[in-house]
Amino acid sequence: QVQLVESGGGLVQPGGSLRLSCAASGSIFNINDMGWYRQAPGKQRELVAVITSNGSTNYVDSVKGRFTISRDNAKKTVYLQMNSLKPEDTAVYYCNLDITYRTSLAYRRDDYWGQGTQVTVSA
Repeated sequence: QVQLVESGGGLVQPGGSLRLSCAASGSIFNINDMGWYRQAPGKQRELVAVITSNGSTNYVDSVKGRFTISRDNAKKTVYLQMNSLKPEDTAVYYCNLDITYRTSLAYRRDDYWGQGTQVTVSA
């Protein structure tokens, strides 16, 4: 009933920028928190940034001042603008959305994950 599609990853040189997008579709009633996670090889998945339904944001210390999370509620999309990228930012990035959706019988609320997009920062 709900699908997420990520885009925007790729290969970039240190100091460069990328913008990730994650668009939701389906029988969505409301999108609550929206977040971005990342997982580097051999490491646990970590929360990078989150934006609440009222627009409040929070970031992991390592990306503060470099990354910006934003959302477009009309497009059901969350973005992650990544500037001044460093090699240690290399990872697979996943969006995570807390979504309330309609079924034939009731409303339900679940977490949904995007398919992941590779970000590689290398000279």
